[in-house]
Amino acid sequence: MAILARRFGPENLALAEDVVQDALLKAMQTWPFTGVPDNPSAWILQTARNRAIDHLRRSRQWQSKEPMAAGVVEDGLVSALRALTPRFEDEIQDSQLRLMFVCCHPGLPADAQVALTLKVLGGFGEREIAAAFLAHESAIAKRLVRARQFLREEKISTELPRPDELAPRLAAVHQALYLMFNEGYKASQGSSLLREDLCAEAIRLGELVASFFDQSHASHALLALMYFNAARLPARTDPTGNILLLLEQDRASWDRTKISRGLAHLTASAGSPQVNRFHLEAGIAACHALAPNAAATDWEQILDLYDQLLRVDPSPVAAVNRAVAVAKVRGAAAGLQALATMADRQAVEAYSPLHVVSGQLWLDHGQPAKAVRSFRRAWELATLEVEREHLARRIAAAEKACELSP
Repeated sequence: MAILARRFGPENLALAEDVVQDALLKAMQTWPFTGVPDNPSAWILQTARNRAIDHLRRSRQWQSKEPMAAGVVEDGLVSALRALTPRFEDEIQDSQLRLMFVCCHPGLPADAQVALTLKVLGGFGEREIAAAFLAHESAIAKRLVRARQFLREEKISTELPRPDELAPRLAAVHQALYLMFNEGYKASQGSSLLREDLCAEAIRLGELVASFFDQSHASHALLALMYFNAARLPARTDPTGNILLLLEQDRASWDRTKISRGLAHLTASAGSPQVNRFHLEAGIAACHALAPNAAATDWEQILDLYDQLLRVDPSPVAAVNRAVAVAKVRGAAAGLQALATMADRQAVEAYSPLHVVSGQLWLDHGQPAKAVRSFRRAWELATLEVEREHLARRIAAAEKACELSP
């Protein structure tokens, strides 16, 4: 996608998406019989390129430009296809880096920048993007249409501007990678809770950005956060795919190499004149990653970091997570009060984790009937079957507690 968009221009972004999808379908149809080629990515790129050229040759717009553009396209793509694998991988990485910053053009609204990056580089559908933004699919579809229209009408170049001109786009790139990782950490649709490949891709792209902006403290803080959370992926479900809460996870299965990488990036993020949300979220994740067991978790430090986070980025999702820390430090009643008084609660009323947290706090507070109601509401809002199965077990446990309570 990135190579094609670079060679044919961002104005042909939709065409690039279509021909890549066509090439993938053709691969599914032919590879079972012909075998997987030695360089699968190159095969897909060659097939997509041919389809794109066929389409453009049929369009009037292309007819006047073909003699000039065909040579550039052939030289760029064919040289990449015939080169050794490292050269081809370098071409992919360079093109992806360029496309990230094209999608995050300052002429687009910030939310449209992030949505377009998730669509083009993350392969997200409108439903997944809507879940990331806590928005409606129709609104996301409109953002994407307007963003593509802007790139087409303004004829945005894929050449990277000077580093000082790229810096304003960096925040949107970070946000897109953050949401991409989150979708992998907890999928919004599908049959599985996790999409580890998406987490790995977000980290890979994050490393690419950090290598280009080697002095970006925020880039390193974001990578630290992603590595700390990725370290826990093997323990988040049991062998049958059932969800395991943090308290239930086998910490011996946490990936120590990823934790070490997270610490290295957290160290590299130090020295920033301004602490941002990624520094604070990485600090929270580090508290969990470094605790030898659940009882040893430094919840007072976590609560302090959440308090700072809400001052820097007053997100209702962060406020829900803060209520857990409040309950750990001050008791369930204080956690419930934190949920009741949080700002902009209405924005997360349709957010299943809000009601999961509420249900657990009511249970801890000795009111299982209210816990049942909260867990049932969470079940209604859950989008994954594995979530519903997990919540059904929690509902049953809370109902049993109701029977036992005086």
